[in-house]
Amino acid sequence: MSKKDLDWANIGFTYMPTDMRYVANYKDGEWGEGTMTADSNVVINECAGILQYCQECFEGLKAYTTEDGSIVTFRPDLNADRMIDSAKRLEMPAFPKERFLEAVDEVVKANADWVPPFGSGATLYIRPYMFASGPVIGVKPSDEYQFRMFCTPVGPYFKGGAKPLTLCVSDFDRAAPHGTGHVKAGLNYAMSLHANVTAHAAGYDENVFLDPATRTYVEETGGANFLFVDKEGNIVIPKSDSILPSITRRSLVYVAEHYLGLKVTERKVALAELGDFAEAGLCGTAAVISPVGKIVNHGEEICFPSGMDEMGPVTKKLYETLTGIQMGTIEAPEGWIRKIV
Repeated sequence: MSKKDLDWANIGFTYMPTDMRYVANYKDGEWGEGTMTADSNVVINECAGILQYCQECFEGLKAYTTEDGSIVTFRPDLNADRMIDSAKRLEMPAFPKERFLEAVDEVVKANADWVPPFGSGATLYIRPYMFASGPVIGVKPSDEYQFRMFCTPVGPYFKGGAKPLTLCVSDFDRAAPHGTGHVKAGLNYAMSLHANVTAHAAGYDENVFLDPATRTYVEETGGANFLFVDKEGNIVIPKSDSILPSITRRSLVYVAEHYLGLKVTERKVALAELGDFAEAGLCGTAAVISPVGKIVNHGEEICFPSGMDEMGPVTKKLYETLTGIQMGTIEAPEGWIRKIV
């Protein structure tokens, strides 16, 4: 196996087509046999359900080269479970868990030369997704679907280190009460794009979305969960039925409790109490933890004591421990690491 001749430290966090991807089709009530293909194009009917009524869900995970040269993925079983939950909520046929895991293995093996080397700061991002491919003109679920999975090498999410972010409290809602905020569906992200562009135009890095019912509690940003550290060094996680259940967040909670001996509390977090926390971070697949230095609520600045220069000490320890587990320098809990090559 020889790696592609790329400047791994400078490839950026953008799409780069790789050699092979996986495709499986659902028709006549069952999933057909999946196949690998070199064709990166998707051809569908003009009346396909994805185009007419946005019936689609997706996942995101990574493959890593560990210190001993192995290629592994991190907790892909949880991605499979979450995609099944998303599909059920959107009236789509669930793609079987074992087939999902087999597809991850096949895609990574077929593109092993694209997995960045250990220590480069880069990883192989894997994108499984499913969409309604059958024609639908009336408002109803499609009868046909396609499951696909591709991968692309990505550089570190933050160039030159994780500089604390400045967020703004959004005037928009990310999800409706009793809606689809808890599933990983493309429609949720489409809803957040205008809010994101508006925030970026005003000079902010991201939005803080509040609960859609009362607009008094913090939920998440457009693409990441929140994690707060109180002044005693313990972790506080916002609780809501419309928050996406982040796999990274769940992993960080375990690390906090079982590796670092920290107390973790999951509860509603009021906007009014943000000034009581010592640190704040956003957690997700892309950056693991992105530190937050300041949140602006319509002119009122909420500054965290951890500051605007670097990660706070607790956030940094969480980041270093979880990335160490992913990269093989720290022993992982049983079942967290799936070795592929």
